[in-house]
Amino acid sequence: MSDLKAEVTKTNTGFHVEGYEKIEYDFVFLDGVFDVKNPHLAKCYEQWGRCLAVMDLNIFNMYGEMVQGYFDHYQLDLKIHKTAIGEKAKSMDTLLGIVDSMNAFGVYRKEPVLVIGGGLVTDVAGFACAAYRRNTNYIRVPTTVIGLIDASVSIKVAVNYGNYKNRLGAYHAPIHTFLDFSFLRTLPVAQIRNGFAELIKISSCAHLRTFELLDKYCELLIQTGFGRADGSSSEIRMAADEINYSGIYEMLRLETPNLHEIGLDRVIAYGHTWSPLHELVPEVPLRHGHAISIDMAYSATLANMRGLLSDEEHTRLLNIFSRAGLSMDHDLFNEEILEKGTKAILKTRDGKLRAAVPSPLGSCVFLNDISMEDMYAALHRHKRILKQYPRQGAGIEAYVDSSDTGYALNNEPIEVKPNGKKKRKIMSGLNHEDSADDLVNGGPVKNGFTKEASDAISHASGLKGVEEPQELVPNKHVNSANGYTNGHVD
Repeated sequence: MSDLKAEVTKTNTGFHVEGYEKIEYDFVFLDGVFDVKNPHLAKCYEQWGRCLAVMDLNIFNMYGEMVQGYFDHYQLDLKIHKTAIGEKAKSMDTLLGIVDSMNAFGVYRKEPVLVIGGGLVTDVAGFACAAYRRNTNYIRVPTTVIGLIDASVSIKVAVNYGNYKNRLGAYHAPIHTFLDFSFLRTLPVAQIRNGFAELIKISSCAHLRTFELLDKYCELLIQTGFGRADGSSSEIRMAADEINYSGIYEMLRLETPNLHEIGLDRVIAYGHTWSPLHELVPEVPLRHGHAISIDMAYSATLANMRGLLSDEEHTRLLNIFSRAGLSMDHDLFNEEILEKGTKAILKTRDGKLRAAVPSPLGSCVFLNDISMEDMYAALHRHKRILKQYPRQGAGIEAYVDSSDTGYALNNEPIEVKPNGKKKRKIMSGLNHEDSADDLVNGGPVKNGFTKEASDAISHASGLKGVEEPQELVPNKHVNSANGYTNGHVD
């Protein structure tokens, strides 16, 4: 929520306007946000008697029945816009599909849209809410590590433009964010690892205690979904809870004074100097966590060469990336990308590099006086160092797949029906009459999809058993109306 206080004064040549906007929003830690025993979310919709939810398709396939049951219990009508958003589909076309659903639903000016999913979904849906009538309320329920730790903290919302991440966007705060870490119990390990990078980012530059916990429990945190998997020990659960709480608090502490990024020296931009370009350069994009890990690892080598990070700290930082299975290098992370990425970020950061680097671990400094020759030298040294590491610095499951791509088959995304057959609808109003047909019923699931759907949207090949190759394309918005991709059904 925000309130604006402003005044107008007369000047010799006209008028002067001076305004101050109060922004306030809250975070609630709540395991089981869709458990009917927890009325917190339902109370946000009591006055409206209904809810429009924008929901990640993977989450819908896993939790759709629970969400529907929750709103049924509180006698609130629920309509769901289901969407599969990945980096290639984090676009204006996808945003317009959400806007179509908001318009069809008839969202009132102050009525909050519910956004359920990872950081990609909350980014795009949040931007749609910022654009719709210039300011529509929304509530976030993030479901991934990146969503919970990073995207949920910021008020930035955006879509990609070409090969540049988040080039179009706005600053638009939700009225509430519910942090339910129980979603991590079913999150694929690759996505746990993906989010782990964000915690390395904030801890290595701002909170040494959290970095030490990540270093101590690295592999266990990833294997157990931050202590949420069945059979996790109380020790790992307690460590994970401290890490998550401290990580979010540090992010808020650093971002709150600078919500609109008026100050461009940003500690939490560690790993975000060259990655905004490099992440989308491979034909199949890198996961965000792997892209920023490459940036962070290289930046650490650069800091070490400048005497800002000791050899011991440099090695310790590279080791935790390696142990976590995160990328530290890529064939396409080269001199050309460094030059292009530097030129792009100089424009974003008002002519200065402002590259955040840890110095020492747990603290941060910013680099501005680095020549391209110095960057190239650091790059060559970085690649030589990584030859000593497992996989020569390559990451595990570094590329997007069916759990996060938002790719479609023949321009129609794949939704799973209870019998495992594919369905071509993406937005559907769920009610007592049609919910049985629109929800999955607990069949075998891989990365949020049944095996049939996971096979169908594989990047490597077309549908099994089909002789003609099937083209995989990003979601497209069809005629700015009822497209079957990320729009509502007719």
